[in-house]
Amino acid sequence: MYLPKQFEVQDLTVLHQLIHDYPLATLVNYQAENLNANHIPLMLLPESEARSWGALQGHVARANPLLQEIQENPEVLVIFQGAQSYISPSWYPSKQEKHQVVPTWNYTAVHAYGKVRLIEDSLWLKTHLAAMTAQHESLFPEPWKLTDAPVEYVEKML
Repeated sequence: MYLPKQFEVQDLTVLHQLIHDYPLATLVNYQAENLNANHIPLMLLPESEARSWGALQGHVARANPLLQEIQENPEVLVIFQGAQSYISPSWYPSKQEKHQVVPTWNYTAVHAYGKVRLIEDSLWLKTHLAAMTAQHESLFPEPWKLTDAPVEYVEKML
């Protein structure tokens, strides 16, 4: 991604906040001479034992071809996009003086590179789903919990 130095942010707190606020990621992988993109909500673990900059956790349906693809090539690019907006040349005060302005786009994004590690453990998955649900449901007056669904149904979905 082209990134002028004056717009580069390296503060992990700021980057982690964007990931937290905009968790629907675009996960890009390369397989069989093709690029593939999946949109997956991911959860950030800011302080991971494996990486000082954190780790991302998510889940996908077993029917998703991504599962096979990342077993063959686990390298991925994960993109989180935050707020964005078109910027009109009319916004710049210098337009009235010199008229030497052009439109642009203001946006926030985080690119994370790494390798996917598959975890085939129903207890891990249940814990992950409960945590992810709790995080997103916390904004509602009566948050839904994983335990609100019938046990048999949850086990089947896992």
